[in-house]
Amino acid sequence: MKQIALVFLTLILGSQLSAIELPVTGTVVSYNQKMIGPRYMGYIKNIYFDIGDKVKREDTLFELESAEFDILKNQADLALEQAGAIVDIYRTRLRAIKREKSLLKSRGMVNSSDFDNLDITADNVVAGLASAQVLVKNAAEKIKQISTITGYLEVKAPNDGIIVEKRIRVGDLVAPGMLSMIIVDLSHLQIEAQIAESDLMYIRKYQRVKITIPSLKHDTYGVIKSIVPSANPMAHTFKIIVDFNKRNNRVFPGMYAKILIHIDEEK
Repeated sequence: MKQIALVFLTLILGSQLSAIELPVTGTVVSYNQKMIGPRYMGYIKNIYFDIGDKVKREDTLFELESAEFDILKNQADLALEQAGAIVDIYRTRLRAIKREKSLLKSRGMVNSSDFDNLDITADNVVAGLASAQVLVKNAAEKIKQISTITGYLEVKAPNDGIIVEKRIRVGDLVAPGMLSMIIVDLSHLQIEAQIAESDLMYIRKYQRVKITIPSLKHDTYGVIKSIVPSANPMAHTFKIIVDFNKRNNRVFPGMYAKILIHIDEEK
C-alpha cells in the first residue's frame, strides 16, 4: 500500500512539474485610439463633450467660429446670383432676336441687311451666354467648396469611444494639426505585457492564456496575438500583445492585468 501511495504521489508531483503556469503582469490598452484636431484655424465656439464622456460616431465634439466663412459664403452666393441674372438677360435677348427673325421671315425680308445684322447679334449673344454659364458653374463650385469647409468647422467623432483627454476651452485659438481631444475605443481592448528573454522559449503565437483583472475580480481568457520581435536592451524583455474577451463593461485602458501562461517544462 505504501508503494502504491508513493507511486500516486509521484504521478501528482510529476504532473504539477510538467505543466506549470508562468505569471506575467500587463496593462489593458486600446489599439483604436484617435487623436482629434481641427482642419482649419479658428476660435473654439462650442464644446459639447468633456473628459470621461462617451461619444458615438459622427457626434459633433466641438465647433469653430464661422464668421469669416459666412462672409465668404455670402460673397459666393451673391456671385452665383449675379451670374444667373446675366444668363437670364442673354437668354431673354436671344429669344427676342429669334422673334425678330421670325417676323422678318414672315414679311419676306430674309435677304435684308436687318436679317444679317440679327444673325451677327445672335452669334454674339450666344457667345455671351456661354461665358455667363461658365461664371454660373464656377460660382456654384465655389459655393460647394465653401460648404465643405464650413462642414469641417464642426469636428466630429470618427468612431464610438470615450474621451480620455481634452486640451481646449471655449475661446481658444486652434490651428490645423493641433491636438484637441483623444478618443479611446473601449470595444477594442488588448493587454500588453513584457516577457523576460529567458521565458520567451515558452511563449508561442495564438497560445491561450488565463487573464485576471484584480481590481474588478474579473477572470477571463485570451490569446497571444503577437510577440513583438524588438527587445528592450536594458531589461532584456519582449512585448507580447494579448487579445481577450473582456465580458465586462467596466474594463478600461490602463487597468492592471495578470496573465497566466501554461507552459510545459519538458519542452
